[in-house]
Amino acid sequence: MKIKDGFRLRDVMGQATVIGEGVEQVNFNKLITMNSTAAWLWEQVVGRDFSVGTLVSLLVEKYGIDNDLAQKDAEAIARQWTEIGLVE
Repeated sequence: MKIKDGFRLRDVMGQATVIGEGVEQVNFNKLITMNSTAAWLWEQVVGRDFSVGTLVSLLVEKYGIDNDLAQKDAEAIARQWTEIGLVE
């Protein structure tokens, strides 16, 4: 997976928000808000290829949670990002 070009994480009134910018995202008319964990993961993987396994490793390392919980959370985040169209 990779975050599609033209999406930027911004702070909008204290809320982490993904905004489509540029010609590539001219038809993307959504603002996607993220909680602090999702925003942190975004910052870790933006500009590089990643997998659910990458997200799992990041969650385990940052929060010290077990692999099963990290796997469940990483799969949910990856699924949401894919459904919304943020990653390819």
